[in-house]
Amino acid sequence: MPSYGQKNHPEVEQFGDLENGDSIGSKKQRQRGRRRKKQKATAEQALASKYVYDWAFGFPKPPDGDGFGLPPAPAGRVVFDLHSHSKFSDGFLSPAAVVERAYRNGVKVLALTDHDTMAGVPEAIEAARKHRMKIIPGVEISAVYSSGGESGREEPLHILAYYGSGGPSMGEELEDLLANIRDGRHIRAQNMLVKLKELNMPLKWDDIVNIAGKGVAPGRVHIARAMVEAGYVENLKQAFSRYLHDGGPAYAKGNEPLAEYVVRLVCRTGGIATLAHPWALKNPASIIGSLKAVGLHAMEVYRSDGKLPGFSEMADKHDLLKLGGSDYHGRKADGKLDLGSVHLPVLDVFKFLKLACPIWCGSVKCILRKEPSNAKLKNNMDLQELEYSSGCRTTPLCKDGSDLCQSELLAKEERENAEVDLDVFMNRMGFHLPLKSR
Repeated sequence: MPSYGQKNHPEVEQFGDLENGDSIGSKKQRQRGRRRKKQKATAEQALASKYVYDWAFGFPKPPDGDGFGLPPAPAGRVVFDLHSHSKFSDGFLSPAAVVERAYRNGVKVLALTDHDTMAGVPEAIEAARKHRMKIIPGVEISAVYSSGGESGREEPLHILAYYGSGGPSMGEELEDLLANIRDGRHIRAQNMLVKLKELNMPLKWDDIVNIAGKGVAPGRVHIARAMVEAGYVENLKQAFSRYLHDGGPAYAKGNEPLAEYVVRLVCRTGGIATLAHPWALKNPASIIGSLKAVGLHAMEVYRSDGKLPGFSEMADKHDLLKLGGSDYHGRKADGKLDLGSVHLPVLDVFKFLKLACPIWCGSVKCILRKEPSNAKLKNNMDLQELEYSSGCRTTPLCKDGSDLCQSELLAKEERENAEVDLDVFMNRMGFHLPLKSR
């Protein structure tokens, strides 16, 4: 993550010999223009980091001597991790343990994105409360993309859905879809055991269920763990690379819905639809274009080894947000990425929040209009909206006639009046900031 106390500006290109017709004056003008451009970019980053800080911590950054009101590193560092798993799907740790590890690693905002379930989110929110961390409720939804045509080939993929602290609107519709996928995972796992038996690697169903845990739909990682325990493979990586990978000799499909339907549903329920690990796809360009056409908001571009240029260009081409996360599962032996290991540039985080906040608040409005006394929603909001000594935290309120939330940053007297001037809020949140595509 960037160090907000330091000013790492893009380098100004150096000029060589003067071109024909150029003068010393024209050269100096170009240099001055490029210096102004550099300063503008720096101001964008500074303002963006301010609003990211305000959103994450719930109060403005304290001013200091750097000219932009930015705290020295590492005090103002805001680490986001937007992809993690717990034992409610194929992770090894409980949601509370995931939060604890994220906190130790300096993560301030964590998205719990278990496969096809949001059951671990309440525990994560509760655990994050004592650390004044933010939890973004999420889910990684299994889906397939059909290329159509005569072959009708299907490619499995995953859509990450990010919701506000109130959760999804029309939650029943989303849960029906997730439950159907989870039911399919049981059938899928049983079919995989049949194939493994044909490969002279028999496994007991009870062992798979015990490894998965009570109430958890079994997945490939649980079968892989059983294979390791039975001595058929040395580790999880070998189980996947030899047998369980997409199209592998022991692979089987479940009840995965079409990716286009999943993206539409995430949008309809107040979520930010994001394509997960596109680098694993065989035909990413076609899939990204098709999903953008039905509402895809973002795609993962950043990994621990940096930004992937080809996918960054795809995101630019389709005007998609550039996100990323560790995809943490809690495995130690396989050398998986740790929480907080992926660097998300502050401008990309800002754009994410700029898009997400209005959508999330619209979801809260939808829930409260249908059920004004929704106790579950209020409990989640109370847990999520921590009580800072500055008193700057607020209850999310929404202005009638707009989809934009009245912000966590409004003053107390403004919060008491739901009819706050929208322009005041827009300026307060920095939505006037003309950010260039990165």
